[in-house]
Amino acid sequence: MEYEERYLHLNEAIDVDSHVICKYRVRTSMKMTTAAAAIATEQSTGTWTKLSTLKEDNFLKRSGKVTAIDGDVATIAFPVEDFSLDIGGVPQILSVIAGNLFGLEALEGVRLEEVVFPQSILKEFKGPKYGVDGIRKILKRPKKPLVGTIVKPKIGLSPKETAEYVYEAGMGGLTNGKDDETLSNQKFCPLEDRVVAIAEALDRVKSETGHVMIHAINVSTNGHQILEVAERAQELGATQLMVDVLTCGFGAIQVLAEDPSIKLPIHVHRTMHGAMTRDPQHGINMNVFATLARMVGGDALHVGTFGVGKMKGHPGEDLASKDLCLTKNLPYKRVMPVASGGVHPGMIKKFVDIAGMDLQIQAGGGVSGHPGGVRGGARAMVQAVDAAYEGIELEAYAKDHKELAQALEKWGSA
Repeated sequence: MEYEERYLHLNEAIDVDSHVICKYRVRTSMKMTTAAAAIATEQSTGTWTKLSTLKEDNFLKRSGKVTAIDGDVATIAFPVEDFSLDIGGVPQILSVIAGNLFGLEALEGVRLEEVVFPQSILKEFKGPKYGVDGIRKILKRPKKPLVGTIVKPKIGLSPKETAEYVYEAGMGGLTNGKDDETLSNQKFCPLEDRVVAIAEALDRVKSETGHVMIHAINVSTNGHQILEVAERAQELGATQLMVDVLTCGFGAIQVLAEDPSIKLPIHVHRTMHGAMTRDPQHGINMNVFATLARMVGGDALHVGTFGVGKMKGHPGEDLASKDLCLTKNLPYKRVMPVASGGVHPGMIKKFVDIAGMDLQIQAGGGVSGHPGGVRGGARAMVQAVDAAYEGIELEAYAKDHKELAQALEKWGSA
């Protein structure tokens, strides 16, 4: 590759305040310096040969710089001025740090493992409206992990049936419910009818017990519609919104988080992430998405089940994503990490041991598949969270709590 050496700045001091720093894991048969330079080339100046239009001063200002190579990991710094935040935003950021590089013929595999933004970029985003502390305040639950459910089956129930599920879950003590990612506005469960029915169910729970529960309504839709759909859901009594961030785009989260008319917390679902995060040698680390979701204003984010649940993942990456939700190194409110996917009460103690108390744990089949039905499953989840919070082993706690004992008998413990 012509001018490869111009992209190589190994062991040189780089001003981290004026660059976006990315780490890429590279699989290639060529020299790592050549492969890394190819990434820097494609994602900045986009040239592999000498150009009559490329002046030396512009080249040095605009080009990505390979600053380090450690085994199969290359660190590349992109100048801040390569990014357009007033119009481009996260879509343009991703086109720079995770764009055409995945199709480069010279690379057998490449994975974006990490991104660190300078303050000059971070300050352009507002982050969550609510985050951990705001959601806890709504739920009047200052310390314990949140405990929730996903309405199952994910599609097929009517608004009345969905609301009854939520009511039973709330009466069992759950703090959170949510639509699943494929439920939208199907004829068997229209969004507006569903919102009204669920709002009435949550009101019944509160009036009968004093218990507060919220439910995330899936408002994922086309970009030009999402604000209107969210406003309508809020108007009809929704208590939380849910967006499938990778199918809708990060801009969908940002427009809801920053619009003053939207007063509800946003639950961020990561459906489709496995297409990009599952292969350890090609794609994008979930940590990148966790960082971006926090920047654009997500209040709660799925981070995985730390290798415990049904969804294949990378336990270390799940934990790192959880840490990115909560770290004080980002200038935003903390995001509530959500553990979801094949969850049942027997896993909860392990989740808390691994990830701590600032966690939302939610189960679908692990609630509705309980021998005692949805209410029994909800109680078992609550009992498991209480046991973990109090530091009591599940089997010991189950001796005095029937629903937890039934869950452990059916599914065991992790």
